[in-house]
Formats: sequence, C-alpha cells, structure tokens
Amino acid sequence: MKPLILLVLLAVAAAAAAAPDKQAFTGTITDSMCGNADHAPMRMGPTDAECTVACVGVHDADYVLFDGSTAYVLSNQSALEKFAAQRVTVTGVLDPKTKRIEVESITVAK
Repeated sequence: MKPLILLVLLAVAAAAAAAPDKQAFTGTITDSMCGNADHAPMRMGPTDAECTVACVGVHDADYVLFDGSTAYVLSNQSALEKFAAQRVTVTGVLDPKTKRIEVESITVAK
C-alpha cells in the first residue's frame, strides 16, 4: 500500500509543478484593432474609451491589455467594457503561445 501512496503523491506533485503561475500585468485596456492604444487612425468616437468600445462592438475586435509593447487578449471579454481606455492591473495565467491571459481579477491601477 505504501508504493500506491507514494505514486499518488508523486502524481500530485507533478501536476502542481506543471500548473502555470498567476502573474500580474499592468497596462491599458484597448482593442485588438487599435492594439497599441493609438486610436487616431480609427477614431471610432470622440474618446479612446468610446473608440475601444465601438471597435469591439462594430468591428468584432477583442478587448486587449496593452502593456506598452505587447497586446494580450483577455479571457473575460464581457466584463471589460467598463475598463475601456483605463490603466488596469490584471491578475491571471498567461498562455505565452497565444498571448492570452486567463483573467482571475482586474482592478484599476493606482
């Protein structure tokens, strides 16, 4: 019976080691069309926030977090409109291959 317990403990330890770590990312919520937060070319509204919301609603763009160099697609698209054009901190797990963050929480950055 002891070898079975050891095997189970090893499997649990391996799964824990393979689980990706949560990270905090800070940047601006924008959209995948204006990804670098420069809304001048599209200008889908009088403000950056309105442009972001319009690009998502009208052009099927995704909300993204732009950190100054990379745009990350965020998992909870339906909850992001209220953060459009704001500087936020997102906590979640990044898939480096797809540059997608599985969001655990999002708060306005201070």
